[in-house]
Amino acid sequence: MSRLYKGEHWQQVHTVVGAAARAGFEAELWVVSAGLGLQSTVASFPAYAATFSLGHEDSVASTGVDRRLWWKGLQERLGASTLVELGSRSSVLLVLSEVYGSALTAELRELGQVGGDVLLVGGSEDIPGVQRVRANGSLRKALGGTLTGLNARMAGSWLAHCEDGGLTSPTTTESWTRWVERSAHRETYNRTPMTDAEVKEFIRASAAKQHGISRTRLHRLLRESGRACEQKRFANLYSETMGER
Repeated sequence: MSRLYKGEHWQQVHTVVGAAARAGFEAELWVVSAGLGLQSTVASFPAYAATFSLGHEDSVASTGVDRRLWWKGLQERLGASTLVELGSRSSVLLVLSEVYGSALTAELRELGQVGGDVLLVGGSEDIPGVQRVRANGSLRKALGGTLTGLNARMAGSWLAHCEDGGLTSPTTTESWTRWVERSAHRETYNRTPMTDAEVKEFIRASAAKQHGISRTRLHRLLRESGRACEQKRFANLYSETMGER
């Protein structure tokens, strides 16, 4: 199943597994899938198209409530296990984006009631019983890569600070906190503003070259090219441009 996933985030996920092994954990990799539920990567499945990510042509739900209902139904029909089952037998390290964390809110709250050794990197909110490390863009320079893979890189760095075999022990938490204080660097950007016509031309040209590219990905490409367009404005111009095609 691990061969189904590509991109920087998933490349970094595999390095997290290696970091866990070096920290003394017997790591198993599980996937939170919008098409298959919670599955071990040793399982076999055909390719599929489903995501909770916003603005994507394969998005399966448009609101937080719909995503949570979708996840509940998936787990009941297809899920190989639950977070509670995983947490009842071992430490659990979760690396989740904000939107995926929101979709799993109910299951995360159940996991927090187990009282196990659980760390959430990213996510959408603090969960009682789950130690959370929020996504921190000021660590991108220290960890390298892009913001897409930041949460996974943070998880790998956290594991490198596990000094006494405990995922969320006070010693590990203190070591990580000291490193963050030394390494945080707030980045500033001097991007070039664009007119509406320039933004729309960028959207048309990029969409023609990369069929099916999402609005979110287009906006990221624009920003990475050193140009500026506020997110809400870009979304409106994207809708206008795609409606003209």
